[in-house]
Amino acid sequence: MSVTQLVAGANCPVPREKLSVEVLLSPTQVSGAEVDISAFALTASSKVRGDDDMVFYGQPRPGNGSVALLANSAGRAEFSVDLPNLLASTEKVAFTATIHENRANFGAFSSLQVTVKNAAGQAILQASLPSSGMVESALILGELYLRQGQWKFRAVGQGFAGGLKPLAEHFGVEISDPAPTAAPPAPPPPSPAKKPISLSKVTLDKTKPRVSLEKKTEGFGEIRINLNWNRGQAPAAKSGGLLGGLFGGGNKGVDLDVGCLYEQRDGTISAIQALGNRFGSLRSDPFIELKGDDRTGAISEGEWLHINGQQWHTFKRILVYAFIYEGAPNWAQTDGIVTIYVPNEAPVEIRLTEGGNSLGMCAVVLLENNNGALQVNREVRYFHGHQDMDQAYRWGLNWRAGSK
Repeated sequence: MSVTQLVAGANCPVPREKLSVEVLLSPTQVSGAEVDISAFALTASSKVRGDDDMVFYGQPRPGNGSVALLANSAGRAEFSVDLPNLLASTEKVAFTATIHENRANFGAFSSLQVTVKNAAGQAILQASLPSSGMVESALILGELYLRQGQWKFRAVGQGFAGGLKPLAEHFGVEISDPAPTAAPPAPPPPSPAKKPISLSKVTLDKTKPRVSLEKKTEGFGEIRINLNWNRGQAPAAKSGGLLGGLFGGGNKGVDLDVGCLYEQRDGTISAIQALGNRFGSLRSDPFIELKGDDRTGAISEGEWLHINGQQWHTFKRILVYAFIYEGAPNWAQTDGIVTIYVPNEAPVEIRLTEGGNSLGMCAVVLLENNNGALQVNREVRYFHGHQDMDQAYRWGLNWRAGSK
């Protein structure tokens, strides 16, 4: 299938089906610049109907999920857009990129590329947008739009003043401002009102390695932990075991698995992971469940661990880890990212952009029950395998080879 090449301002028709839209920046990382890639479902007036029409790191699958953020790593994002199932009055979906806190501008990137794929996963068009000399830190990349009954894609490449907040407000999203450090208490509102959307997020790194979420009498709700990465060439079905995947098959794409060790307050210790088919359960003990494990490399929204935060009082600690099941153990090239979503809290991100190429196991984040509070500790420590990691954290499990 031929791929239509678009320049800024050009457009072409797309089929009315479930599409995927990939945004790729080159280089994927620029020193000091963290890029947020978002989508907005818009009416004919180019405005959102409400906050659920904004799709970004803080709400990757809002509303009915017809527009969803499937993958989000350094310099890359992938969205699904289910055109037949868009909410009524949606006539446009705009794709944007902004540099967090305006710390750089898009002139620092050599290329900005948007690829649209059909329902079969085949690329049907590609837009390469100029970035040379660009001084803006916000950009409207392109848009799917409805014109006389036909859906089309237009390459835009329009620079925009400011970051994500003014861009979201341009589309009609109500954004909450950060609370001042010291302010007198405000009187309660006369009636309940919908809370404006928050763009805040927490990125844990070496300079800020931990964050603590205060104890809640009602519990933390359903805690969702996502592992996503840049797969490269999609791998074939998994075979050959861990060592075979780490050191063989150099042409295969990278495949990561997520899992966790957990310790409950009564002393119970165990693991949740796909290896050994230990998927757990969310509604019954151990109150942790592995969902969306991808055995083929075809699921672009990565892998998920869910923790029943209503049962947080039963846990002492949980260590979330990732390991390279298949592909070369080069963590920097995976662009791996773990994002922790806690209801009514800012998402917490930990990026896996370092580590020795001979070590296929990474202890990513340690969740600790600190007198009922949820303390999130960035670890990003690399090991040869489960046993070495277990010993480093003094977990006490007895590891042996098992079925895949």
